[in-house]
Amino acid sequence: MSVHERRLDVRDPEDPPFDRIQEALSDLDPDERLTLINGFEPEPLYDVLDRRGFTYETTQVADDEWHVEIEHA
Repeated sequence: MSVHERRLDVRDPEDPPFDRIQEALSDLDPDERLTLINGFEPEPLYDVLDRRGFTYETTQVADDEWHVEIEHA
């Protein structure tokens, strides 16, 4: 089964990202992976992901850029 990639960049400081992230998670199909791009490590999100049954891997790619690869567990 191939995994389809989706990306969500939430680095815009004028737009609170939580609702957009929640919507993207709700729309994520079992064969999709969401790459969340954030300006800081989104530690508060990890509990939400755990509770909703997602696995994730976080990588810091620059001082102000973090990528979180999210999939259904």
